[in-house]
Amino acid sequence: MHLLKDRGFIHRTTSDITPRAVYQSRREWLQRAALGLAGAGIGPALVPATAWAQAAGPGKLAALRGARSGVAGALVMDKPTPYDDVTSYNNFYEFGTDKHDPAQTAQRLKPRPWTVSIEGEVKKPKVYDLDELLKLAPMEERIYRLRCVEGWSMVIPWVGYSLAELIKRVEPAGNAKFVQFTTLADKAQMPGLRSGVLDWPYTEGLRLDEAMHPLALLTFGLYGEVLPNQNGAPVRIVLPWKYGFKSAKSIVKIRFVEKQPVSSWERANPSEYGFYSNVNPQVDHPRWSQATERRIGDDGLFAKRRQTLMFNGYEAQVGQLYAGMDLKKQF
Repeated sequence: MHLLKDRGFIHRTTSDITPRAVYQSRREWLQRAALGLAGAGIGPALVPATAWAQAAGPGKLAALRGARSGVAGALVMDKPTPYDDVTSYNNFYEFGTDKHDPAQTAQRLKPRPWTVSIEGEVKKPKVYDLDELLKLAPMEERIYRLRCVEGWSMVIPWVGYSLAELIKRVEPAGNAKFVQFTTLADKAQMPGLRSGVLDWPYTEGLRLDEAMHPLALLTFGLYGEVLPNQNGAPVRIVLPWKYGFKSAKSIVKIRFVEKQPVSSWERANPSEYGFYSNVNPQVDHPRWSQATERRIGDDGLFAKRRQTLMFNGYEAQVGQLYAGMDLKKQF
């Protein structure tokens, strides 16, 4: 292992992926290093960046040299949720409505070959092959909180790069104000599509400035491995300051538009699911409070609930995006 400092960030290079069995000890080392930098007034981003690249065999991501995180002030010191919980407790209705359905039924998903079409109000529309996306920018490991609108949460070490890296390359036109994400809808691979829970395919949307925020992550892996099918393989969005359903999984299309798109849950029940869906503990869901949450992996189902943080704890980073808005009405 080789360590170096560059502009206040610690870079790690390694010949292969650290096994999950020793992941936590490595994480503790990284946290200590992060605290040391913070004490020196440097302030690393999230946890010091670990660089990852394209798939190098089943279930693993190979390491790249020289990546660094560019997201300052969002260090997450929470203990990561165990891998088994992250990959067995999932909302992915295309594969079933029970939390444990996706881990079973998503195995029929074929994440390769895969393409993502960039369309709409952009100067450089393009159909990207998955391998092109994997090589588009240096990958980073970022530990983010995940908060579900249902009142449970996790802490997950994701692998990817800022969505802005892709957006800058396709050059949105001046009238592009929003970004719409469309996920795969294939009944042969996704038995949940027959349920009629939502109008398929699943769609989500962001304002362009939200999508350009450095925290918005185009995601290809977790825990140093390629994304499991049930977690949104082969490519998804992760937006740590919004409820989890805003983070579209198994993306096949990204479209830049002038008018605010209607997302799937907003279309299904607009009184419960607004377009922004920022984590706001002061705005209750019509059927339950959002003031607290249950952290998956904390001593089973009877763990003490913890207070939910505004913007899921990322207010300092993203609060300015919503200056002047009434976050109780524009939820």
